[in-house]
Amino acid sequence: MLMVDREGIPLSLFTLSANEAEVNAIETLVDVRMTKKRPERLMYDKAADADWLRENLKARNVELICPHRRGRKRPPLQDSRPMRRYKRRNRVERTISWLFNFRRLVVRYEWYPELFEGFAFLGCLFTVMKRL
Repeated sequence: MLMVDREGIPLSLFTLSANEAEVNAIETLVDVRMTKKRPERLMYDKAADADWLRENLKARNVELICPHRRGRKRPPLQDSRPMRRYKRRNRVERTISWLFNFRRLVVRYEWYPELFEGFAFLGCLFTVMKRL
């Protein structure tokens, strides 16, 4: 999981196993960051559409911007105004494509997750150094 700022510079990164749900790790992503400043907004895809997550992030003064799922039973909690910001989510995808320039991150060759996470941090470091 990767969190970037509005310029596409990585702020937080950690790995999950394939059988864990991403929605349960989003709060950890916000907590484990390299800067002291907490983000004001968090953009995510439809996987983060959970009312309990919106409430927990709102208690931390972080606004969650994500589209609602198609089969949502409860009434929507956000209108179309915050979704205008969702168009800028391509910055996250662009940062991920920069990280994929490092071959070891495209296909996971390492047996131990600590090694893969170390290479991911190294790729983020090189990406930050190129951007600055």
